[in-house]
Amino acid sequence: MGKEKEIETQKSGWLTGLKAEFHKIIWPTKEQLAKETTAVVIVSVIVGVIIALLDFMIQYGVDFLVNL
Repeated sequence: MGKEKEIETQKSGWLTGLKAEFHKIIWPTKEQLAKETTAVVIVSVIVGVIIALLDFMIQYGVDFLVNL
């Protein structure tokens, strides 16, 4: 029985700490969220295009060398 009480106390302390940490969170506004999401999407598209171009150029170079 003592072990069950100890586990119950640990759970209670953990939940209290979790609740306190959630109160410290600063959630972004809708405007901030929209701006940050837009930035992530734009950067992802740009990086994707760069990778696609590099892949195309490398593939073209390898094909050129193989056909020599």
